[in-house]
Amino acid sequence: MIDIHEHVLSAERRIRPHIRETPLDHSFYLSALSGGRVSLKLENLQHTGSFKIRGAMNKLLSLTPEERKAGVVTASTGNHGLAVAHGISQLDIPGSIFLPENPSLQKLEMLRHYGADIEFYGTSCEITESHAREEARKRGRIYVPPYNDPHIIGGQGTVGVELLAQWDSVECIMVAVGGGGLISGIASYVKEKRNDVEIIGCLPEHSPVMYESIRAGWIVDAPVLPTLSDATAGGIEHGSITFDLCKQYVDDWILVGEDEIRDGMKLIFEEHRYVIEGAAGVVVAGFLRFIKRLRNKRVALVICGGNIEIGKFKDLVF
Repeated sequence: MIDIHEHVLSAERRIRPHIRETPLDHSFYLSALSGGRVSLKLENLQHTGSFKIRGAMNKLLSLTPEERKAGVVTASTGNHGLAVAHGISQLDIPGSIFLPENPSLQKLEMLRHYGADIEFYGTSCEITESHAREEARKRGRIYVPPYNDPHIIGGQGTVGVELLAQWDSVECIMVAVGGGGLISGIASYVKEKRNDVEIIGCLPEHSPVMYESIRAGWIVDAPVLPTLSDATAGGIEHGSITFDLCKQYVDDWILVGEDEIRDGMKLIFEEHRYVIEGAAGVVVAGFLRFIKRLRNKRVALVICGGNIEIGKFKDLVF
């Protein structure tokens, strides 16, 4: 298995000048509910509004001079696309971001703020990504994947580096899971330093692919329904290195419903005044579902992002 711990350490040195050390914010409300101490790792305050900049920047900074000159390609309608757009603008690397032909206008405008070269193809994320990979091959460019890459995972793992430095007595870390890049990176680092820290993966019931894959013992094509946690929705690439990492390092899993996700988002706004996206709401919902088991424990909730369309957020919360 690839030594992701070393990739995390390399990423920490490489990307530190390019990212924020996000706050670890004590939640008086959630702490009172559980009788322990609960803190929020606020990646919603990271550049581009999510943790994704860590992995994208690490991948871009790891390219050779020749690869940088040739440029990169990616496909994403969300946080990964924003992170790559930010990275290539900062590092002056040519690159193209492929989107389906029917993108959210707000997300499209956010990408354009970074001056990204945007191309459209297909009517679904799967078709668009397949086309983008082929275009990268044809153009002699590096494809920047959203999670299935050791440099991406290593970059995401720097969340764990910061978290342990900020709170060395933490007992449990809860993380939203889609493709598994974030939890793989965090867990690979944290378990090497503090094997007693419990790592819990949180997923929406409507998109439980990693959970079902771990249960089955191999990557499955589980049904996926629309979910507020769109950042974690979808399948897992067959052969993804995140599967074995999750199997090795993640201690427990929890699935939450759509109403619970919405309530988690609303709670964080009401108690902390933070706007968070659905994937972050999954972690809050997971904590509330597991609250009896986590009684009196020191728990960190990774608030992975805050990118949500304002109209959608208002409809959910108000």
